[in-house]
Amino acid sequence: MKNVLKSFQYAMEGVIEGWNERNFKIHSVFAVLTILFAFMVDFSPTKWMVLLITIGIMLSLELMNTAIERTVDLITDDHHPLAKQAKDLSAGSVFIFSVIAVIIGFLLFAEPLIEIVT
Repeated sequence: MKNVLKSFQYAMEGVIEGWNERNFKIHSVFAVLTILFAFMVDFSPTKWMVLLITIGIMLSLELMNTAIERTVDLITDDHHPLAKQAKDLSAGSVFIFSVIAVIIGFLLFAEPLIEIVT
């Protein structure tokens, strides 16, 4: 049981360390604002599920991107083409899902926004 608790402690330390990253803060702020707006428009349970999964994936990808960047930085200080590719690929995965997350957000909020406007 002690090892399980240590695992949770290490995981929380990772999330706290991620909070020091600018992009993680940006994604977190948008996640909180989106959640608040979802409360205001009274999301269905299904919409909540999609929203929370999307936010969870986005924040997790951002942490993984940071982990990859730091690992590459640990391995080499040189501007090696493979190091650049590793960093660019991990950043690209965050970018792709960011675009998808915005599309999901538009789909989730389209109906409530139309109702507010009309």
